[in-house]
Amino acid sequence: MDRSLTSSAPRYWTTDPFRSLGKAVQEGPALPILFAILVLIVWEVSTWLFAIPEFILPPPSAIWNAGLSQPPSIWAGHIWATLQVVLLGLGISIVMGGCLAVALALSRNVDRALMPLLIMIQSTPIVALAPILIVSLGAGSAARTVIVVLITFFPLVIGIATGIRATPPEVIELSRSLHASTSRRLWQVQIPFALPHAFAALKVAVTLAVIGAVVAEFVAADAGLGYAIKLATSYFRMPQAFFALGLLIAISLLLFGAVTWLQRRFFGWTCSSQSRW
Repeated sequence: MDRSLTSSAPRYWTTDPFRSLGKAVQEGPALPILFAILVLIVWEVSTWLFAIPEFILPPPSAIWNAGLSQPPSIWAGHIWATLQVVLLGLGISIVMGGCLAVALALSRNVDRALMPLLIMIQSTPIVALAPILIVSLGAGSAARTVIVVLITFFPLVIGIATGIRATPPEVIELSRSLHASTSRRLWQVQIPFALPHAFAALKVAVTLAVIGAVVAEFVAADAGLGYAIKLATSYFRMPQAFFALGLLIAISLLLFGAVTWLQRRFFGWTCSSQSRW
């Protein structure tokens, strides 16, 4: 065979078509999709074989039909109500967390003064704190945004600060020998070394942001997917509740995928060669 043809062949093209197909399934998105389809099939068959009532565990077909029974505009309104709180709270948390992480990493006194406070805030159950914030800030989006900030703030601070401190000492000494200023050393040396840790923390934070928004909507809200779940379960409409839960899972997966794509697209050097996420 001509070498020019084999050199430009697709990644998964080998002389053995079955080996090529197996490698494509393992490395591509086909494997998790096939596994999810298998789970749905087993779920559907199990609810039919064991005659499980819908108010306990509805089958996937009933969940899908319940979701389609509602106008798309209603689901779109709930999705947007949740998504805007998630994105706003996450954005505030990234800015505040990044600034505080730099201060903690560069100043031992700031670290000793603020770290106990951060641990105390993180240790407070958000379910117990949510009603207090709702009473203090009202039932609007402000309280829900604050809850998202509180639940996503800590992992971002710890991740970014750990990354800045992980800069090799010899690199710091080299920048000092070149008479680099503190700000230049921070932006051109320490922050690039911190980016892998920052993206790892951000992937955790995006999933926590969805959890925080839903917890806040359980307490007080008139729109959002958390509110839709609470309303559906109060009337024992379990298929609708499961459909809203599926939308929440989809939002979490999309946000996680967006962060992963952003890291690989613009900061590919921060990705490990063994990592798929």
